[in-house]
Amino acid sequence: MFYDYADSGSWTESTYRANESDFQEIKLRQRVLVDIDNRSTASKMIGVDVAMPVALAPTGLTGMQHADGEILAARAAEKFGVPFTLSTMSICSIEDVAAHTTKPFWFQLYVMRDRDFIERLIDRAKAAKCGALVLTVDLQILGQRHKDLKNGLSTPPKLTLANIANMMTKPSWCLGMLGTKRRFFGNVVGHVKGVEDMGSLAEWSHKQLDPRLNWSDVEWIKSRWGGKLILKGIQDVEDAKRAADSGADALIVSNHGGRQLDGAESSIRALPAIVDAVGSRLEVHMDGGIRSGQDVLKAVASGAQGVYIGRAFLYGLGAMGEAGVAKALELIHRELDLTMAFCGKTNIGQLDKTVLISPRT
Repeated sequence: MFYDYADSGSWTESTYRANESDFQEIKLRQRVLVDIDNRSTASKMIGVDVAMPVALAPTGLTGMQHADGEILAARAAEKFGVPFTLSTMSICSIEDVAAHTTKPFWFQLYVMRDRDFIERLIDRAKAAKCGALVLTVDLQILGQRHKDLKNGLSTPPKLTLANIANMMTKPSWCLGMLGTKRRFFGNVVGHVKGVEDMGSLAEWSHKQLDPRLNWSDVEWIKSRWGGKLILKGIQDVEDAKRAADSGADALIVSNHGGRQLDGAESSIRALPAIVDAVGSRLEVHMDGGIRSGQDVLKAVASGAQGVYIGRAFLYGLGAMGEAGVAKALELIHRELDLTMAFCGKTNIGQLDKTVLISPRT
């Protein structure tokens, strides 16, 4: 059920598939007899030095893909030199991750009806010295994800005959889970009155996603937070303009990995118009469909100042733990570096639309 949770979208999964397939339609201009020695992929995202313009996206239930998954992913990201973003719905808490890292990580916020809890959550992120707050704006209600419904997704898994039989085929995962105390939503359980176990959490979370979230809340959150603010989930030019007006430091062009509105445009197709509209006013990042270093290059050449990977690092985490996340980052970096060289560029800052052959031109 946890693999399906990561490797799926909503409804027919058309947007989930388009996020990936639309990258494949964009072709690259190969250049030759150019001095491509001394290449660099180093860049900045919201003023933070990064080894490449890639961050680990906030992904819920990461600690169910591998025991202590958020801690392991955060350590791998820190060692590599890219940002890690912790989800509100993580298994390891803000404090857990802070205790096992030495540099600031970013924190992603879901806004719930319980605003007192949200205020305390923001304050906890400040106390942990998180470097940025990533406010998700496209999950006021939950998209219909058929695989999760089929699997009866829960954390931890319900001990049904089907789940027990499935877990018996994954002994290393079971041993890891038996060896950790982190099996619940660490940012919520014990921090909300009346939520002391998973039974009460399930009821609470179902009621708590706030459909009333609006632009005035962004102002309140920015004021409460006081630091770098990134708005995640922008797909429309008019919303991008509102994001720029809100005083956010960056926005993420994102359709939630194809997990919310099925039939929405892929992120890479939505990106150029948003860059043109607001790219001079705030940083424009993107996520959705990034599976390789070539995808990173295509997004950056299309105007993104940073991209986020979710599934790409989750697969590595589930297979090999911290080493798997490191391997995923190494592969993406090598692919980015080689592709940049084949396009005749030696610095990530040289990438623009001239290296692309778009199917729309």
